Amino acid sequence: MYGRQGMSTAGSCRYRQAIPLGRHGGRLDSDTNAGVRRGFLPQGPRRYTPLRQPTAQRVMVDTVSAGTTTLLLLGTHTNAALLLMAHPHLRRNIERVYVSGGSVRAIGNLFTAYGANPFAEFNVFGDPFAAYQVLHSGVPVTLVPLDATNTIPVTEEFFAEFGSRWQSTPEARYCFQSLDKVLKRDRKPGPDLHGSTGANMWDSFAAGVAFSAMRNGEANGGNEFAELEYMNITVITSNEPYGLRDGSNPFFDGRATPKFGLKEGGVHSGHVQTGIRDSFCMLPGNSSGRCQDGYTKEVSGSEGVRVRVATSAKPNTDNSSSLDREFSKSFLKVLNAPKQAGRFNINTQFPYYREVLYKPDFMNVSRGKPIIFDMDMSPGDFVSLIYLLKAPREVIDLKGVLVNGNGWANIASIDIIYDILHMMGRDDIPVGLGNTTALGTPTLGCTNAYAIPMGSGGFIDSDTLYGLARSLPRSRRRYTPECSDDSDDRQPLAFEVWQYIKKQLGPGEKITLLTSGPLTNLANISLSDKDASSVIERVYVVGGLIRDGGKEKGNVFTVPSNKYAEFNMFLDPLAAKTVLESNLNITLIPLTVQRRAASFEAVLEALEETHQTPESKFVHGLFSLLKELQRKHKLYRHVDMFLGEVLGAVYMVQGSDLESSVKLKPISVVANTTEGTDGQIVVSKQSSKLVKVLSHFNGEIYYNRLANSLANNTQSAVIGSFEEQMAIWSRPPNNIQGLDITNSYSSTAMKDQR
Repeated sequence: MYGRQGMSTAGSCRYRQAIPLGRHGGRLDSDTNAGVRRGFLPQGPRRYTPLRQPTAQRVMVDTVSAGTTTLLLLGTHTNAALLLMAHPHLRRNIERVYVSGGSVRAIGNLFTAYGANPFAEFNVFGDPFAAYQVLHSGVPVTLVPLDATNTIPVTEEFFAEFGSRWQSTPEARYCFQSLDKVLKRDRKPGPDLHGSTGANMWDSFAAGVAFSAMRNGEANGGNEFAELEYMNITVITSNEPYGLRDGSNPFFDGRATPKFGLKEGGVHSGHVQTGIRDSFCMLPGNSSGRCQDGYTKEVSGSEGVRVRVATSAKPNTDNSSSLDREFSKSFLKVLNAPKQAGRFNINTQFPYYREVLYKPDFMNVSRGKPIIFDMDMSPGDFVSLIYLLKAPREVIDLKGVLVNGNGWANIASIDIIYDILHMMGRDDIPVGLGNTTALGTPTLGCTNAYAIPMGSGGFIDSDTLYGLARSLPRSRRRYTPECSDDSDDRQPLAFEVWQYIKKQLGPGEKITLLTSGPLTNLANISLSDKDASSVIERVYVVGGLIRDGGKEKGNVFTVPSNKYAEFNMFLDPLAAKTVLESNLNITLIPLTVQRRAASFEAVLEALEETHQTPESKFVHGLFSLLKELQRKHKLYRHVDMFLGEVLGAVYMVQGSDLESSVKLKPISVVANTTEGTDGQIVVSKQSSKLVKVLSHFNGEIYYNRLANSLANNTQSAVIGSFEEQMAIWSRPPNNIQGLDITNSYSSTAMKDQR
């Protein structure tokens, strides 16, 4: 990695802030509990496998080494830059690089950060120095910037033509459905052309420009789809005054010699934009900022490089067509060509594919205390969820799941929750998505979330789950982030699910919450609903490390300066302070006791000595994978911490049977101070807040109780795996004539479908 400005996973937080986040809510009622979306894409056998998945660098090196290659870049330039810098001898095999991105003579598109940087375009801004390396590599470059893509909007005429006449292949139908979703999200007149839907054909147009050039040759300059001209440009990675030393530029600041051979006083030696609200970039009284990081700027002299730039889309030469651009016509024609068309979608891959909601019949069933599980989708949280679904319903009644969007996994991992609920026959349980940022921080930002360890494809532990989750049956319910005309097609928010569950409570009923992530959701609920505490009986909080004179340290290993915080508290310290110092009845399951439940050997041995159910098999597979990853690679040295998270769920259900003991402690949470102290919990004699703290439990009993619960046939999976689901989709149901695929199913009926 190359420092926090460019080509750096750890430092990309400042640039990720510019990526917009969606939080549109959905309607909850007795029959609709989440966004429902029909599947379309077929399911293939390949899946992500940690440590086995080829890296982008490996694939690129192998491909380029094999012979002359053209690169088409439709996102940030990090992978291509790393290739060119690490393997300079391979440049001779790269014939040309086509780039979708940049903005030369047009205004940039960082609408989330326009007040700081009106010049940059998202793809280049995502890693400016990587884009600089690609453009200045000596490899011929054709740039398709906003200058050109702004001239090829998705017009209403194009959309109507696409929908009415051009859907003869599976891929055409999929593209139309995807485009329809985008347009429903933002149907408004475009800023430049009458009749625009607000969307443009960015990447597909760049691909068309590249295809035309490769088919007809670059030498004659005749591109079918775009007007092109040569320009002298560079990528700006810093800001005037150049040479300023303010600690923001890792290529120059604190170095006797600049990195990568960069020149003192040049366009890369000034202040580096530190975030979308960088005060250096903001101009008082002006809505347009002055920073130029990521600007593909025309320059003169040796600072620039000669690049071929698309300036506009060519008009359609067929005057009788309703399509106004030549590429629009070609796009529909190629997409619908029978040659190399897709073989099938999920409906044709599985002749009896059907979408079913499994909902248990609670008639004449005694139901226990209402429970809400608040999780951040770490691997341990999914095991806790399965355990809660297995707990006797006369003891606990899981009413809903809340998801912390600023926790351990990408929010799209919410699909795994839907799949687990589907597997366990609980499609009736609503799932609510919480904020993607910590309490008291900007909506666009990544305060403290930078501490979550990253892999090559994002949050490293959500990567792990993406591969393993392919063994789960696929739920009809999916994460649906975009705004829609249909309120049933939106992802419910955490607060909406809270309100829904609260309304369902019977006389005198109260809610017990189990939190296993940052306390963002509960803090926001407490602040937004003044009556919340009156219906909350107790809160079990998995997390925290209390500093009371002991030598045990926290687990925020990615922030070495903070020795005594635990991740859940560190990720949102203000929320932790809000909840733990409130008048709520809190029981804390701290890191000290979690670590006593973090033995892979003990839990796997307990699982292997019990009867196997689909859910125990999944948990065994997950823990076995984590154990193997920890053994093989230092990136996964932390994964045993997820074992301890499960203790919170087991203790909540079976606390008295674990030979457990608790202590009352007056505590205070350190919040909004420094990186080195945020999230720490201290014993404070001045604090009036007493919290019950789990201090001891019998480990052997715990592991056996967990394993026996997962192995119990009662409330076991109604559909065990994706493999079983494929078999169901491949054979006709017993009564296909009378089957309503959207109906709910009782427990008995669900068993009959297996």
